[in-house]
Amino acid sequence: MSIKLVAVDIDGTLLNNKQEVTPEVFSAIQDAKKKGVKIVIATGRPIAGVTGLLEELNLRNQGDYVITFNGGLVQDTTTGEVLVKEPLAYEDYLDIELLSRKLGVHMHAITKEGIYTANRNIGKYTVREASLVNMPVYYRTPEEMTDKEIVKIMMIDEPDVLAAAIAKIPASFYQHYTIVKSRPFYLEFMNKKVSKGTAVNQLAQKLGLSKDETMAIGDEENDRPMLEAVGNPVVMENGIPELKKIAKYITKSNNESGVAYALREWVLN
Repeated sequence: MSIKLVAVDIDGTLLNNKQEVTPEVFSAIQDAKKKGVKIVIATGRPIAGVTGLLEELNLRNQGDYVITFNGGLVQDTTTGEVLVKEPLAYEDYLDIELLSRKLGVHMHAITKEGIYTANRNIGKYTVREASLVNMPVYYRTPEEMTDKEIVKIMMIDEPDVLAAAIAKIPASFYQHYTIVKSRPFYLEFMNKKVSKGTAVNQLAQKLGLSKDETMAIGDEENDRPMLEAVGNPVVMENGIPELKKIAKYITKSNNESGVAYALREWVLN
């Protein structure tokens, strides 16, 4: 059975280490589109952080979709129509913000409009994230966050500081939220219903596709749910070892146009 939907992570997967789409990856994606394959960006970034890529890859045509916020938002890239939206409640924000202060780590919350932090001394990884996803940063006290529709909250700090904090997170938080470590300095909190895997499944169901007709390509722990959800999980050569254990295929690294290799070997052949 041919593959008709491919969900592709961005950082460490679609992009090389220079944050570029290689000509080989661009060409393979265009060829897949011509064959009628849905190429769907699936990322932890907000929509503002992927708009440029969608334009660059010609993924803003009728029938194109994008998965953002690690599955917290799924929408049509042309009309902006929202297929899936699972925000966090204000009470969730208060719980996670208090936990971050107890653990001594920086934290910010992300809406579709911007990044909000209660840290007076704004962490460098908040600044990094804002630059990466092209979003403004706002300082707001917890009391000023009542009217914000928060899609994702991130604890962000130096890898050793964050690792020490993660070891102290109560088990109840893992029961209440989807928590994924997307980078050594990023820990993400989302609605318990949210994951890249759930989003891919919901989109596949909307399109009338079976599991065998779906593929996902990723490299990090936050990609695990979508790799487990599809019939054809592909892990990058530069992916973490734990993910390679669940892969059907191992493709080349992001610096060797691994997405292009995967599409040509297992989708376009």
